[in-house]
Amino acid sequence: MNTFLIAIIIANVLFSYKGFKDYSFFRKYEFHIGSIRSGEQIRMFTSGFLHADIGHLAFNMITLYFFAPVVVAYLGSWVFLIIYFASLIFGSLLTFILHKNDYNYRAIGASGAVTGILYSSILLQPDMMLGIFFIIPMPAYVFGILYLLYSIYGMKAKNDGIGHTAHFGGAIGGYLITLLVYPDLIFLHPLMVSLLTIPIILLFVLIKQKKI
Repeated sequence: MNTFLIAIIIANVLFSYKGFKDYSFFRKYEFHIGSIRSGEQIRMFTSGFLHADIGHLAFNMITLYFFAPVVVAYLGSWVFLIIYFASLIFGSLLTFILHKNDYNYRAIGASGAVTGILYSSILLQPDMMLGIFFIIPMPAYVFGILYLLYSIYGMKAKNDGIGHTAHFGGAIGGYLITLLVYPDLIFLHPLMVSLLTIPIILLFVLIKQKKI
């Protein structure tokens, strides 16, 4: 397994576990609009290493574990690292932009970074298959689209404290950086490049219509 991937997973587990046990630590480093607007921009980064519970952490880390090796194999370890952290920041920035006037808005999770890696890997290897629950076969691009559609639901429900908005910022980050690094994908997989824009376009349509 790639060293960077191991380090990221360990960092998420340790930071999240600390947050599970220490409420003040959790509150200090979570994404919180009021605190960020008062100067604590570090939360836009640290919130990406906190999770709501073990299930939330496990889902993000398992998703990362399955998709990261594809990005590493095609683009190398350093580009993988750039996509991961750039997607984390993209996710936090989009969340901040959409919720900047909601001073009480809080969110946590590596979702933005993980979704960036997810989108990158699907662009690179669109024909790969996943075993959902280790049983049900599903094309990776279908999983990616469903993942973001679930994120739209989470954004509308607003009932779990998870940074669903960050999924989209991360997806945009992973999508754009991968195409910048490997522009030939536009010609190699034009259908996939187009399909993966659908949830992103849907999100912005819903935002424009003020349905989110």
